[in-house]
Amino acid sequence: MTGFLSGLLRLRRGPWEIVASVLIALGVFMLMQPFVLWAFTWSFIVTLTGTVMFIVVSHFPE
Repeated sequence: MTGFLSGLLRLRRGPWEIVASVLIALGVFMLMQPFVLWAFTWSFIVTLTGTVMFIVVSHFPE
């Protein structure tokens, strides 16, 4: 856990790619659930944020 947090603080690719992937997965989950309307409403923004974040983070150093 300490390595993950230090990687986030030092702007390393691995930990930030994990965060972006979790955002993408969360957005897809929010899109597919039928119960909470606000989650469905915000799902596209969350997925888009994760996708753009993944593209930017892929240029970080390892």
